[in-house]
Amino acid sequence: ALADQGVVHVVRGDREVDLDRAVGAGAWGSFFHQGQICMTTGRHLVHESLYAEYVRRLAEKANAITVGDPAAADVGLGPIIDAGQRDKIHTLVTDSVAAGATLAAGGTYEELFYRPTVLADPTASVPAYREEVFGPVAVVTPFGSDDEAVKLAVDSPYGLSLGVLTANPLRGLALAERIPTGIVHVNDQTVNDEANVPFGGVGASGTG
Repeated sequence: ALADQGVVHVVRGDREVDLDRAVGAGAWGSFFHQGQICMTTGRHLVHESLYAEYVRRLAEKANAITVGDPAAADVGLGPIIDAGQRDKIHTLVTDSVAAGATLAAGGTYEELFYRPTVLADPTASVPAYREEVFGPVAVVTPFGSDDEAVKLAVDSPYGLSLGVLTANPLRGLALAERIPTGIVHVNDQTVNDEANVPFGGVGASGTG
């Protein structure tokens, strides 16, 4: 599903934003099914006023998730599909850290079980920021204004699914209208589709 990455998770700068809910939505979007979903939340764009706390809470949530065989125990995350994909995920994570990203959580594995991973402070050239990971990896980037958030969001060949979290849904809709994408969710994460809406993306995503 290389053409279906580029899903973006935006947290508005409103001080009224419920960070616990925002972090919960972000974790679900990035880690559900070990991130092996075309609509997985690959990038979290977070207002700079909330950024450090968001990263801290997301890393705490990632560290608290149990990973293992779902047939043998009650776990939050199961296995990656195969060793080749696991190694691709790990290479993207380690190359991203080498390129300057901060490893806030995860980045390790046992057999096919990859820990949910949080990468903070990436530059635009960091591999996990630029490429589809297709694994349980959340890349978190700060923004300072709506204009900067839009610039970051559109700086990708992909556009499949977008989630905007905000205390002001009308402002969220206005922001979403500025970001080309196949589907938008206001105050929800990106892993959703609707039975009454055609599914597909823009750019290199979906049917283009």
